[in-house]
Amino acid sequence: MKFRSRLVFALSLLGASCLAGTARADEWALTGSLIAHDPSLIKEGNSWWCFYTGAGLPSKTSPDGRAWTLRAPLFSKELSWWRTYAPHMGKVDVWAPDIHQFGSRYWLYYCVSEFGENNSAIGLMSCSSLALGDWRDDGMVISSKSGTDTYNALDPDLTVDCDGRPWLSFGSWFSGIYIVPLDPSTMKPAGAPRNIAYREHGIEGSTIVHRGAYYYLFTSIDRCCQGAASTYKISFGRATNITGPYVDESGVDMMNGGGTILEQGGPRWKGPGGQDVKQIGSSWVLVRHAYDAENQGSPTLRIADLYFDAKGWPTLTR
Repeated sequence: MKFRSRLVFALSLLGASCLAGTARADEWALTGSLIAHDPSLIKEGNSWWCFYTGAGLPSKTSPDGRAWTLRAPLFSKELSWWRTYAPHMGKVDVWAPDIHQFGSRYWLYYCVSEFGENNSAIGLMSCSSLALGDWRDDGMVISSKSGTDTYNALDPDLTVDCDGRPWLSFGSWFSGIYIVPLDPSTMKPAGAPRNIAYREHGIEGSTIVHRGAYYYLFTSIDRCCQGAASTYKISFGRATNITGPYVDESGVDMMNGGGTILEQGGPRWKGPGGQDVKQIGSSWVLVRHAYDAENQGSPTLRIADLYFDAKGWPTLTR
């Protein structure tokens, strides 16, 4: 569940990739409007955009990826079909967006849900230009229903395989993380979802990227949305096929609870998660939120450089 309740709280570049060494990765010095949960980052021209969980699906922009300015939410009111799938959702409560460019359009996946239940739906908006803002409602992508479906249609993430075909990963708690192929003409499912990761005590927020010979699956594990008491962590595994099996550094399948920890909370920044992994030129960055223990546990945008070690495993040290 990437962000779950309005009572608790009111980045794309498509790319193909625990701790080792002694030098900590460079954490970007961010300023301006930094409150964000489940951030997704993208760059259009010289402008950076960040979409994140919140009422109406808020966003921010930046000229350099570091100084951020708040923008108006994408939705001023609920779409008519949302409550068909999540009848008891919060008011205009939109979760876990994922923004990517594919073909000639920008595709923004998001979800609506009921807290703690899998009455959920993933929706899709698209536009020709973020700056122009000519958004189109592309409707429902996949849904789940309590008592009927084992998965939870939550936390969408678009990825493109090495042959240029689009896929969507999704899932939160319940039976874990799934992946489904997409029809490139509609950007909606063109096959049955396949289970690729499961963890008894919580797994969600999947992000898949391709680098070299591997696909890397990043997930958020344990619990979010409790401010400075959150226990979120970021874990990962890798596979040679986009549909898995994904294994961690110890060779444990992520369907059997595997996952190497990339980042966990420290003295100030608690519960890092809701991550996005982006390739910028030849470099990689990790985008995520963490709860600021020095600011009432507020969910805060964080960006750091991401590296890969000599064996091809992701690391925050170099």
